[in-house]
Amino acid sequence: MNVYDDILVPTDGSDASDAAVAHAISIAKPHGATVHFLHVIDIGTEMSASGLGTIAPELTETLEQEGTDALESAQERAEAAGVQHERTMLEGTPQEAITDYSSDHSVDLIVMGQSGRSGLKEHIIGSSTDRVIRSGEAPVLVAHAERTESGDGK
Repeated sequence: MNVYDDILVPTDGSDASDAAVAHAISIAKPHGATVHFLHVIDIGTEMSASGLGTIAPELTETLEQEGTDALESAQERAEAAGVQHERTMLEGTPQEAITDYSSDHSVDLIVMGQSGRSGLKEHIIGSSTDRVIRSGEAPVLVAHAERTESGDGK
């Protein structure tokens, strides 16, 4: 039995999320593990943007396209490395969807970006990452976005 058979990577396409994808693939490859790429469409974002609780179809389409793009990018990287993978898109509260998915799929490790698209400064652990660390059953590896010489992570 391997230490890691199933690794979960919540991905939103941010630099920190891309770093998490790279880490997960590098861990999965020597262990023959499956990487589960998960994108969660944050219903809180949809609802707050809609104002009245009715969600504009354009917003939903945009959020779904961002999720599809992030998942496709992660999948391409896993395929190039020869790593088994699955991809899933869900709607919900990110930390709840991540911890539920982790439990439902007996995930051995969660690899998350330090902060995602939430707008938090990169020196602060993102709120979803922080909540998953505190509430999840599986260990969490926090990946930092690669820094450039300017130090802005881009």
